[in-house]
Amino acid sequence: MTLDRFTKAILVVIAVFLGMIAFRPVVHPAPVQAQTSEAYPFYIEPGYTMLRKPDGTSQVYGKVAVDMRTGDIWGFPTTVQGPYPIDNAKTVPPKSYPMYLGKFMFSEATK
Repeated sequence: MTLDRFTKAILVVIAVFLGMIAFRPVVHPAPVQAQTSEAYPFYIEPGYTMLRKPDGTSQVYGKVAVDMRTGDIWGFPTTVQGPYPIDNAKTVPPKSYPMYLGKFMFSEATK
């Protein structure tokens, strides 16, 4: 008879511990990370602006992107006053290749 009570007590303890494991995520959920290190850490400037190559060879409209890891500034030409490239002469969407514009020295911004 004591063996039966002992077995039931052990089963109750096991059930309580399993319940604690099952309900722990409900009571203390894991933090959510919307931005992981796998994504490209670019800041895209809103709107569009006139992009000028550093060597002065061309000026086109486009979007500015800043690589937040390195401070590199990239310009993506759209050739029109709009948020994305448009080429009415072709039926396929055009691709915008980046041009290097400069660098923000984030390491020097210390006070």
